[in-house]
Amino acid sequence: MTATRPPLEDEDGPDTAGRFTPEDEVELELRRRARKVSRRQFLPRAAAAAAGLVAAGAVGYELPHRSGSRRSAATAKPETPSSTPTATATPATSRVQAFLTRPDLRPPVVRVTQMGATPESTPRFIVMSPINAVPNSEPQQGLMMIDRQGRLVWFSPSSSGSPFNLGVQSYAGKPALTWWQGAVINAHGEGLGEIGDETFRSIKTIRAGHGLTTDLHDLQLTARGTALITAYETTTADLTSIGKSSKGQVFVGHVQEVDLNTGRVLFDWRSLDHVGIAESFQPAPLAGQGYDYFHLNSVAEMDDGHLLISGRNTCTLYKVDRSTGQILWRLGGKHSDFSVSSEAVFWWQHDARPHGLSAISVLDNEGPHKGKQSRGLVLSVDSAAKRVDLTRAFVHPAGFITATLGNVDVQSDGGAFIGWGAQSYFSHYASDGTMILDGELPIGVRSYRAHLVDWVGHPADGPRVVAQENPAGGFAVHASWNGATEVARWTVLAGSEKSAMSEVGSQAWTDFETAIAVNSNGPYFGVVALDSNGRELGRSPIA
Repeated sequence: MTATRPPLEDEDGPDTAGRFTPEDEVELELRRRARKVSRRQFLPRAAAAAAGLVAAGAVGYELPHRSGSRRSAATAKPETPSSTPTATATPATSRVQAFLTRPDLRPPVVRVTQMGATPESTPRFIVMSPINAVPNSEPQQGLMMIDRQGRLVWFSPSSSGSPFNLGVQSYAGKPALTWWQGAVINAHGEGLGEIGDETFRSIKTIRAGHGLTTDLHDLQLTARGTALITAYETTTADLTSIGKSSKGQVFVGHVQEVDLNTGRVLFDWRSLDHVGIAESFQPAPLAGQGYDYFHLNSVAEMDDGHLLISGRNTCTLYKVDRSTGQILWRLGGKHSDFSVSSEAVFWWQHDARPHGLSAISVLDNEGPHKGKQSRGLVLSVDSAAKRVDLTRAFVHPAGFITATLGNVDVQSDGGAFIGWGAQSYFSHYASDGTMILDGELPIGVRSYRAHLVDWVGHPADGPRVVAQENPAGGFAVHASWNGATEVARWTVLAGSEKSAMSEVGSQAWTDFETAIAVNSNGPYFGVVALDSNGRELGRSPIA
């Protein structure tokens, strides 16, 4: 197969000064246009599929008790959990969530539309790593977990650098959080991989070897106690074929397998040793810039032990021998070993993942070509016949193009969960391609990937409480516990002395910060977190 599409430059993050580049501004404009399309095309369909929900003036709907849009303490009453929540509109200009109990947290607002799924569906949570197009501004960027209604469960703001790739994997036989933290330079990362436990604290740091630093694009834990990571090297190469110097600066992608116990590098695959400059679709760099000819953006372990590597700027997937590093086949790009059906062709792809020996999922970013849109793809790969066909395609009804970033997670039922990257949307699809959940971050905020996960969090820090006088009488008590996933109900304690506290009210968990009206003047208050069986999980200090 010979590729003929014009190239599109990739930018996965801010430039060296921490600003977003002109390409990012183009992405934001594409998103603004997509929002207009979405209002025309998407909302009528969503309204029919989501009876009882109220349009919020954008792609997405709001469920009750939103973080950042606090209820009046005068109207807050104890309540019983409802299986059919009523939709409440939130102003389209809302961008930041704010909390009395955690004034240090200012995460982005998330709007979610429920269609075919219910809030009780599993997996329960969505994890993202929102980054802000405007550095040092609100909303904060960081690591974030929300539930299916878009309600915040956990947020860890990033005090320095950019967060990427928050996910849930298995480490030492237990579920673990994994993420990357560091600086984004020339669309690559220079930082560290991290593994966190149920307390949300890092328990293992992953460093690249051979003089390189861990890159942001991927971090995959394996059953053999190793991590597959990406890294980048800056070197020189002959660029005369693209009209540049015979010793031009080039960015080279590395895939390393690192032993988690010893930190030793067990495998190091270098793109320039196996993939030539001529395979790239990337335009020649401007004067003084390096050439990102390959742009390694994902690595995955295949069922036969070999590796699947994605080179975005060659528009190619590579099967690589785990022992020798030799390329066993190319799929896509200028030198494909496969005949690819027209429906299965992809461009500028992200997040290639194998599923058995005959299926691969990938985000087809496409690029701004007339009449095209980005798609989540599941491909059927016949290695013997060297033939690739389309099994399923998942598209967003807004019809937008997400020029960079993104991921496709195939679900156990054959559906998919897609993070739309630069477009800052995330969507859950049934196996027949029907959208059953759609979410949206504010314009200018995006997450490299988004994942649907199950998680049980036991934060090291305890609950927080703030009590304020209620104009209607008594006090409004605000309770939160950042990262606690099992809280079903809050009980309020009050007393005239800290040593003489008694229960004065109780209310179901309604959001990251739950407001509870109590007929007490305290002046001392505390809260107790209870699970669905009434078991005590933790207590706040008395305030």
